[in-house]
Amino acid sequence: MEKIRINFCSSNKHKYREVAAILGDQFDLIHRPVEVPEIQGEARDILMRKLADAYAVVKEPCIVEDVSLCFNAFNGLPGPYIKDFLTKMGSNALYKALENFEDKTASAICTIGYADENVIEIFQGIVKGKIVEPREKEAFGWLGTTQTITQPDRDGIFEVDGTGKTYNEMGEEEKNKISHRFHAVNKLKVCCQLYKAHPIQNYIMELHKK
Repeated sequence: MEKIRINFCSSNKHKYREVAAILGDQFDLIHRPVEVPEIQGEARDILMRKLADAYAVVKEPCIVEDVSLCFNAFNGLPGPYIKDFLTKMGSNALYKALENFEDKTASAICTIGYADENVIEIFQGIVKGKIVEPREKEAFGWLGTTQTITQPDRDGIFEVDGTGKTYNEMGEEEKNKISHRFHAVNKLKVCCQLYKAHPIQNYIMELHKK
């Protein structure tokens, strides 16, 4: 069976490995470490700009990703600027910023953008949880990973509802079944599996018929 070829445009190898694992063997996911400029704006605007810039480089079917961590007490901030907040503050200071707020709930949001010569489409995954004090474990970023990156100040601070765990306390297999990235990538995957000949194009055509 012919695999579905898509370019994953990101310099982040860890994200690429996770997306490839979620998509599985039916996909030929090509890692393209394309550097695209970061703009300020709403999450969707940021993603659409990244997608346009990435497609202009690869000129083949491609996907880009943008991740937000939204604190309900902060009306959705840090949102798409979570990386900048962590770089400037660190995860412990970010956790302490909520000390005087009773509401520690948050949403982790992954938005995947797909583009080819005919179509642009967006897939989003959302996971509910709460912000917790950083836990002593090797981690990558606020969501954690099983990769060995010793940066104690960036341990996972997002505990997923119903699990009692942050992402960095989960094994990779467990995380890849419940994460916000899983939910977004799985929507893309299901779409492509249903319409293999022209996966995204046929999907959009069906949507417009409804």
